[in-house]
Amino acid sequence: MPVLTHAGSAGIIWILWAFILIFIKKYRACGIKMLAGMLTGLIIGNLILKNLVARDRPCWIDTEILMLISIPEDYSFPSGHTLASTTSAVILMQEDKKLGIPAVILAILIAFSRMYLFVHFPTDILGGLILGLVIGFSVTPVWNRIAEYIKNKKALSS
Repeated sequence: MPVLTHAGSAGIIWILWAFILIFIKKYRACGIKMLAGMLTGLIIGNLILKNLVARDRPCWIDTEILMLISIPEDYSFPSGHTLASTTSAVILMQEDKKLGIPAVILAILIAFSRMYLFVHFPTDILGGLILGLVIGFSVTPVWNRIAEYIKNKKALSS
C-alpha cells in the first residue's frame, strides 16, 4: 500500500503518464487534457477546498495507530490522490479504453491505499472521486470548444 500511495503522491504517476502521451502524436491532446484536469483539481481541491473545509486527518485524531507512511501535513478533504487519479482515469477512459481500464484499476487501488494507510476518511475519498469525475468529464467538452474556437478563428483570418 505505501508503494501505491507514493505512486499517486503529487500526481507523479499521472503526470509521467501525461508527458509520455504528449510525445505520442496520436495521444498528445489526451496528455495535455490530463495535465489541464490535474491542474484544475489541484487548484479547486488542494488549494481551495482543503483549506475551506479544514478537516483533520484520521491519523491526526487517533495518534495511537502505527503509520506506514509519513503523516501528511495538509488537510484531509478531499483526497488529492483520489482526485488526480479519478480525473486522469476518466480522461484516459474517454480517449482509449485500452489506456483507461488500467488507469481506472490503478485509481481505485490508490484511493483504497489512502484509507488503508489511515490518512483519509471514506468521505474524503468520495469527495475526491466526485470532484475528479466532474473535472474529468468536463475537460474534453471544454477542450473541444477551445479547439473549435481556434479552428474558426483561423478560418476567418485566412
